[in-house]
Amino acid sequence: MKVLSPERISEVAVLGAHCDDIAIGLGGTLLTLVKSVPALRVRALVLSGAGTRREIEERRALEAFCGTATVELTVLDVPDGRAPAHADRIKDEVAALRRRCDPDLVFAPHRGDAHQDHRLLAELVPTEFRDHLTLGYEILKWETDTPRPTVFHPLPPGVAEEKARLLLKHYPSQQDRDWFDERAFLASARLRGVQCRAEYAEAFVVEKAVVGFGGV
Repeated sequence: MKVLSPERISEVAVLGAHCDDIAIGLGGTLLTLVKSVPALRVRALVLSGAGTRREIEERRALEAFCGTATVELTVLDVPDGRAPAHADRIKDEVAALRRRCDPDLVFAPHRGDAHQDHRLLAELVPTEFRDHLTLGYEILKWETDTPRPTVFHPLPPGVAEEKARLLLKHYPSQQDRDWFDERAFLASARLRGVQCRAEYAEAFVVEKAVVGFGGV
């Protein structure tokens, strides 16, 4: 089994349509990466929530998930559910993020996500991060758009539980949603764990990857 090592990862870009998308999609991976790379740089872009309670939640949550990492977070004010109507601006903001950084790894929603905001962002990311390995994360929700992942990250002991705890602690505005609870988060992680022979895992979709076998 080929394992992606954190040895050469010093900077990551993480993009989400809404406050909490990043933490739901790769919170366990962030917790794990920071333990392996304490000086990690995290460049984050979120499309909606600027100037609201949601932005405050997001900043506090990413501080908790990213620990010792240096976090640069930009939260925009694109209306929730209306991202396609603001595609030009979003494209410009993704391009601006790309100019500010050259990450070793990019995390974004996957193209098959049923939510129009997630899907638009997934389509725009590779137009700017053209030469980067991009992992498309999944977001559990009402729609039946669960992807067939191609990359799995087995979570170390206790990380899935810590992720669920931090989600509930830092996003109180979402706790009236019937899927936003510890059981749902752990069930999702357990399912992905079964699929990679681990207790818990997070899973991602890769559209394209370049491999090197030497000789170039």
